[in-house]
Amino acid sequence: MTIIRTTRFKADPARATEVITRRAELISAVRAAFPGLTEARLTKVDEGTWADMWRWDSAANLAAALAGAPALPAATAAFALVTDVTAENADLVDER
Repeated sequence: MTIIRTTRFKADPARATEVITRRAELISAVRAAFPGLTEARLTKVDEGTWADMWRWDSAANLAAALAGAPALPAATAAFALVTDVTAENADLVDER
């Protein structure tokens, strides 16, 4: 079953370009190291708040990435720019 992982975070608006660049590097590193990430969408809620939705092909592949990704240098670099991080996983039940 498809899983959507939504991560909300805050970042300094002056560093928005750097946030986007490091996120792109993180996505590339995760895709190289773990199977199953099929889509990633970043939204900006307000000037300093973002929501990042990553679509995974299975809960097992998401779990493997969550277990291993903290060891990736790209993860350390990306998360160094953000605060107030929260995340939740949800099963995709319908899309049109």
